[in-house]
Amino acid sequence: MFKTSFFILFVASCIFYACSSSKANSASEQPNTLTQKEKNNGWVLLFDGKTTNGWHTYNKNAVTKNWKVVDGALVMDPTSKDKENNGDLVTNNTYENFEFSTDWKISEGGNSGIIFDIKEDPKFRNTYNTGAEMQVLDNIKADDNKKENHLAGLLYDMSGTAALSKPKAVGAWNQVRIIQNKGHLTFYFNGIKTVDVQEGSEEWKNMVANSKFKSWQNFMTSPEGKIAFQDHGHEVAFRNVKLRQL
Repeated sequence: MFKTSFFILFVASCIFYACSSSKANSASEQPNTLTQKEKNNGWVLLFDGKTTNGWHTYNKNAVTKNWKVVDGALVMDPTSKDKENNGDLVTNNTYENFEFSTDWKISEGGNSGIIFDIKEDPKFRNTYNTGAEMQVLDNIKADDNKKENHLAGLLYDMSGTAALSKPKAVGAWNQVRIIQNKGHLTFYFNGIKTVDVQEGSEEWKNMVANSKFKSWQNFMTSPEGKIAFQDHGHEVAFRNVKLRQL
């Protein structure tokens, strides 16, 4: 009798522990939230999961209709009618030494990007006139997939190979990190380091010289600027948008 009661109690305790752990893990994995450890390490949310507060459309005073909040994600809606006024979504604030993290998922055949070190000014028509880009792409069906350093998670048109670009299937969330500290740039894409370079170094200069940006006088003039999500005409979603200043 004692052994039977003990066994029943043991099983019940295991079930209770498993359920409690599952709930705890579920709570800690809620999108668009910070753990206490992240808060202690200086992380802040750039997207609250509900509004576009802290963002605006590039060279506009507000967020245009192509960007919406849907199911806890910032979504670029390609069906928006006001295409003349649409554009990239850019942070209100400027950042220099930082670690940036987000999740993204792309539509079939989709193309977008995370652009940083942007100098926002009406004389620059596009965010990429001044900032570099981490590519966001459907590697399989997007039009811009013919060149290796145009693939997802790479430094667009400057660095990277297909061996480093390992996106999840279309519709699944990918996780990226961009670290820029005293001009040293590091990318991680789904846990794989895809970029590690010092801006302004000979290696960097060679990368720029062999890219489409070689004659762009205002491209990446300093490791400081705003961060943007690109409107490339395809549906793309971002969540868990976080940053800590270094």
